[in-house]
Amino acid sequence: MEIQKTVREQAEESLRKRFKKKLFSRFAKAIVDYELIQPGDKIAVCMSGGKDSFAMAKLFQELKRHNKLPFELVFLVMDPGYNAENRAAIEKNAELLGIPVTIFQTDIFESVYTIDKSPCYLCARMRRGHLYHAAKDLGCNKIALGHHYDDVIETILMGMLYGGQMQTMMPRLKSANFEGMELIRPMYLIRETHIEAWRDECGLQFLRCACKFTDANVNCHSETSKRLKMKRLIRQLEAEDPGIEQNIFRSVENVSLKTVIAYKDKNGERHHFLDDYR
Repeated sequence: MEIQKTVREQAEESLRKRFKKKLFSRFAKAIVDYELIQPGDKIAVCMSGGKDSFAMAKLFQELKRHNKLPFELVFLVMDPGYNAENRAAIEKNAELLGIPVTIFQTDIFESVYTIDKSPCYLCARMRRGHLYHAAKDLGCNKIALGHHYDDVIETILMGMLYGGQMQTMMPRLKSANFEGMELIRPMYLIRETHIEAWRDECGLQFLRCACKFTDANVNCHSETSKRLKMKRLIRQLEAEDPGIEQNIFRSVENVSLKTVIAYKDKNGERHHFLDDYR
């Protein structure tokens, strides 16, 4: 008689078997390629309640199970003002998947709800600050966010089309405001469709957007809608010319300063091609 697997067992087994190449191997590759983890690190795995951060948490647990590199994990959940149903859904999923979460409360949703201009941007900035602060209080030196490959290429296009600049979402960043703290993105090489496939195979249901704007059915015309436009545009371009997505990603790895009009160096100083033109 076959014993039915628990949700946790099924989720972990799928990461070791069916989704090993698409999820775990790419997770490990990003960590190695971008040197995201060093011996002695204590990492706050930041979980919003969505599919990406829950997948990241399980991948970190899997890495910890295999890896001989000494590092510690804290699974950190910030409640920015979720309603009771959404808060319960996060706690239930964490229990089902065997993730020992640490939850702390803030009032970010309440603070940005009355803001007319770029509330999502402000919310994201405030979230980041609270996460850094909580992680540092717990003795962590790094926070890990669940941004994936699709987020990266969407950000590149958003910067060009809406910001008039060439930039990307970096795989690791030193915090400007919290000394000794760093942000890492170990999902950097993972495709969103593969996360969705893992979620669906395991029969899991995670939060999408759980902010007050969504609860009140308010159409938030900010970064969210712009990102959705980029997602649709990239999907259309890739359907017409396969390889477009990969080329967008590679574009920020192959920048030649000889072929740009102007650029800013790491200190923020602007340089123009005419400065050294002979």
